[in-house]
Amino acid sequence: MKNSKFRNKYRTETTRLKSWNYGWNGAYFVTICTQNREHFFGEISDAALNLSELGRIAHQCWNDIPNYHPYVKLGEFVVMPNHIHGIIIIDKPVETQHLASQNEKTPSHEAQSIAPPRTSKQSSLNQFGPQSNNLASIIRGFKSGVTKDARRIRADFKWQPRYHDHIIRDEESFQRISEYIKTNPENWMEDKFYRR
Repeated sequence: MKNSKFRNKYRTETTRLKSWNYGWNGAYFVTICTQNREHFFGEISDAALNLSELGRIAHQCWNDIPNYHPYVKLGEFVVMPNHIHGIIIIDKPVETQHLASQNEKTPSHEAQSIAPPRTSKQSSLNQFGPQSNNLASIIRGFKSGVTKDARRIRADFKWQPRYHDHIIRDEESFQRISEYIKTNPENWMEDKFYRR
């Protein structure tokens, strides 16, 4: 019998949905916080965000994501003083592509980006599929890019180790989340990530 003394003691349980392959096409609402929610990215005054130099770096790195991941489209995005919110749309031209993206009658990219239902064959790919070109690799690249440039200005810059994600399942959720992101600066005092 293997030594079970430290079994799972130092392992953090994943918050990812176990039945979902995060390399599948779909829209993902992502929140990434700075370490200890420190205000590295700027301040909000009169419901307007005043980005610091680090905030401008985070903004630019986010906009650069499709340059490194050509299958990614970006939805709404905002840099807040101690976190970012954004929508990442994975849109690979492969068999897992959402059926709506093949429908010429679909009026907007938002409608094409909703997470489709999966077949049992697709579900099995989660366990054995590649762990690159997925949401985690996109976020890892973004965080690394920001960290590299930010530490030239602030050597103490750090992200919190994990990030929050939500799979967007329908158009109504997509619109509601997009609106939440857009209005986040004006609702800063009520934000759960608010910290003086």
